Amino acid sequence: MAANEIDPRLPLLQDADLRDKVVLVRVDHNVVKKGEIKDPYRIDATLGTLYNIVERGGRLILMTHVGRPYDKKTGRIEVADDSSVDPIVDYLERKLHTKFAVPTFPVDPEKGVRQIDTSINWLIRDLRERRLGGIYLPNTRWFEGEEGKGEVRERFTRQLAGLADVYVNDAFGSWQPHGSTFNITRHLPSFAGFLMQKELVNLKHVLEPERPFVAVVAGAKYDTKIGPLNEIYKKVDKLILGGVIYNTFLCAKYGITVAGVAESDIKAAQDLVRQDETAGKVVELPVLVESDTLEGRVEGQYRKRNISEFKPGDAYGYFLDVAPESFDAPGVAQVIHTARTIFVNAVMGFTPHFYEGSEKLDRTIDGNRSAQKLYGGGDTLQEFKNLSPGLYLAAMDSAQYYFFTGGGTVLKAIEEGSPYGLAPVQALMENAGKAPH
Repeated sequence: MAANEIDPRLPLLQDADLRDKVVLVRVDHNVVKKGEIKDPYRIDATLGTLYNIVERGGRLILMTHVGRPYDKKTGRIEVADDSSVDPIVDYLERKLHTKFAVPTFPVDPEKGVRQIDTSINWLIRDLRERRLGGIYLPNTRWFEGEEGKGEVRERFTRQLAGLADVYVNDAFGSWQPHGSTFNITRHLPSFAGFLMQKELVNLKHVLEPERPFVAVVAGAKYDTKIGPLNEIYKKVDKLILGGVIYNTFLCAKYGITVAGVAESDIKAAQDLVRQDETAGKVVELPVLVESDTLEGRVEGQYRKRNISEFKPGDAYGYFLDVAPESFDAPGVAQVIHTARTIFVNAVMGFTPHFYEGSEKLDRTIDGNRSAQKLYGGGDTLQEFKNLSPGLYLAAMDSAQYYFFTGGGTVLKAIEEGSPYGLAPVQALMENAGKAPH
């Protein structure tokens, strides 16, 4: 990766003075589900940054968010084992053959961790004196100040800054402007880590693609993807939809109703249908799998449906997958095989019971030997690895594939029209690696 491919305003890790400095590193190690690591790819992707810091004499304090312990409706933060960083720390200790300490702080049952208290100072002394390999802070979203407002957030970021001499953001997947990704840059000399740099360089393939450019986008809710979808639609030559997003599009286009698709989302999707009447960019996958239940693949309760049968007013159960033969349909296969750039942020089916659509999608894309193939997002990569482990491993070593660590971040960058429009990246550029005034 050449640094000259990066906006010169972005302060880079390679230009930071790290000798004998405590370095606070924000990573996106959000790979724990129900207390277990499902795929360590996002941890492994940051190891180059961590090795470099240690090699140059820096001492590590790491932090990440895990899950969504903050309930937006009630304002309550739930501090529980299933959103703990402990499995990440266990993995890193085995991988790096070193010892990490995880400090514990008092927990308020409603507000989570309200402050970083002075008990951590003993650990920082051990870290500076090299009796510890590193410190890993508790889940950043356990802290009241991470997503809090005003003085609460300001106090938290000042306390974070008090732990270290330098800040490094290597959390490409964490694009929201939270305390540990955004506000912190006002208080410490701040730099972009190597993973962040690599992701920004590869975003150019999506933002300035070689054409034809095909995007495959799926999701569980239509309303959360309206902004990015509209921008993607402008940029692509062809768009393939999956999941509830595709179901919503079909409802809006054909006047049908599908279980699990909200009326408000159908109304919102009508804009896309109208645009597509003229531009014709959406590639329709013709055969879907309808199920009467969300409880799994129940014999006699699921069947295939062809969109050619749809009539206005028809009502269907849950469309939980795209049938594999959809990808062999002439219009679909040709679009994928002739693309020069393919971006995928999609799980096509309601896994683990309905998975054939995703598996067939990945194999069809792999059959295109000339395209640049870019995959985004934890869930997308997780399903790729689960369904086609051999193909996943081969793709990891292929120059034609690139796996982003954050699919939502790629969509946000597309919406902004620039990788440098992301709030945490802007915050780094404004700081420009300087000490705070």
